[in-house]
Amino acid sequence: VVPAAHYMCGGVATGIYGRTNISRLYAIGETACTGLHGANRLASNSLLEGLVYAHQAAADILTETDGKDFVSRVSADIPQWDDTGTIDSDEAIVISHNWNEIRMLMWNYVGIVRSDKRLARAARRIKIIGDEIREYYWNFKVTPDLIELRNIALLAELIIRCASHRKESRGSPYNLS
Repeated sequence: VVPAAHYMCGGVATGIYGRTNISRLYAIGETACTGLHGANRLASNSLLEGLVYAHQAAADILTETDGKDFVSRVSADIPQWDDTGTIDSDEAIVISHNWNEIRMLMWNYVGIVRSDKRLARAARRIKIIGDEIREYYWNFKVTPDLIELRNIALLAELIIRCASHRKESRGSPYNLS
């Protein structure tokens, strides 16, 4: 178990079923701003809220999809991955190094206490890391670790971008400038 920063605590507005304003995207737990306990919640309230809203979201999803296996219907249209012409990576250290760099970048610049200067620095660095990941992605066989790294970098970029646009402090994160 390692400590985690609350990058998005209470920032995503939802309804009573965990729905966001993006179709089929749900947010629950500390990420959600439900109004039930306010933006700053105690951990025990947050866990209970996450449990209740997870149940509500699951029921809503089943209602919206008529209980059908939505994933199977969508995945049937996706062609098999063709890795012809790719090679195994001889630079796997790139994945672990970038993963650790993103973790430290987010912890130091996008943690609970933020500033516009730190967020700008984080945005510049995550762009460079993202470019490195894209280059790696197109040159070597795709692995679960590479997909995870790509997703982590994308999520970090989105969090940084959203934090840069938000001028008020909401939930746990606090912007100094």
